[in-house]
Amino acid sequence: MNKLTYKNVHNRFKLNGFHFSNEDLCRVAYSYIKEGNENEKPVGDFILDWFDEKPYLEIMTSGTTGKPKIIRVQKQAMVNSALATGDFFELQPGNSALNCLPVKYIAGKMMFVRAFILGLDMDFVEPSSSPMNRNENNYDFVAMVPLQVENSLNQLNQIKTLIIGGAKINNDLEKKLVKSKCNIFETYSMTETVTHIAAKRVGEKSFTILPNISISQDDRNCLVISAPNLNPENIVTNDVVELVSDNQFIWLGRQDNVINSGGVKLFPEQIEAKLLAKIPNRFFVAGIPDEKLGKKLILFIEGNEYQTKSSLYDDLNKFEKPKEIKFIPHFAETETGKIKRNEIVVLY
Repeated sequence: MNKLTYKNVHNRFKLNGFHFSNEDLCRVAYSYIKEGNENEKPVGDFILDWFDEKPYLEIMTSGTTGKPKIIRVQKQAMVNSALATGDFFELQPGNSALNCLPVKYIAGKMMFVRAFILGLDMDFVEPSSSPMNRNENNYDFVAMVPLQVENSLNQLNQIKTLIIGGAKINNDLEKKLVKSKCNIFETYSMTETVTHIAAKRVGEKSFTILPNISISQDDRNCLVISAPNLNPENIVTNDVVELVSDNQFIWLGRQDNVINSGGVKLFPEQIEAKLLAKIPNRFFVAGIPDEKLGKKLILFIEGNEYQTKSSLYDDLNKFEKPKEIKFIPHFAETETGKIKRNEIVVLY
């Protein structure tokens, strides 16, 4: 049997209800570029890039392993990733899928690649925060970010398998999802590994790696990924993990965010997840210098000062409870709306 390559388009592949060969897709791409809206033009660009003679695509990284940068991702690696996803989630030719993610990013591109290679019947809709709004179709496979999931809770019965990526699922959303009859997985992913390399069911602690991948830890207890079918080099992350077995790990937090307070390592991501449902404003926790503890934990809340409830810290252990609360009228943020934590901590 010949090896599947990026030039293959499965004969069961459909886009918005129509069969297309790679030649047909290129004609569609030209029309998207010439006449399409702002969401269709990136699709046209991607399709033409996918079927050109170059064996790679140039894609902006997520910044998981350092500052965001443009890297070359081999198209064959993307094919291999699609095959691994198909194996892990038991996808079959003809299964229905929904792509509601922007195609200018790797996650949206990979939904197209999975459809091409696995023969999925895929609907592509305009990316929005409420992708299932007024959509009565049923789907075997859908990928969303947490905000989209939050706004689609009443439509999850229309989805058989849902994967969630792009950001961590908070505790409040996870509690809602555990009750769903939909098969819902949180994914662990980065651009350098061609989206996800592991997934876990909501409500479970451990991520399970996909086929043809192995994991280890470095001397910082950070995850090291070996995925030769996706990337020829081992990928050293800044994610502190606990290895449960050869193919499972528990994500603890980012190494660059760890706070050493009195000899105890505190992970802001875990503390913030426990507080999320109890604080209506934007907030974060961080460590500031302290003579006794080295770093003491501070809770920063955006907005005017108010009296917090006595039950605020009920879900935290004694080490996780902030020593102080600082109210900041307005958080400094990046162009994409992310909080500039370090800048705020230094100022206050």
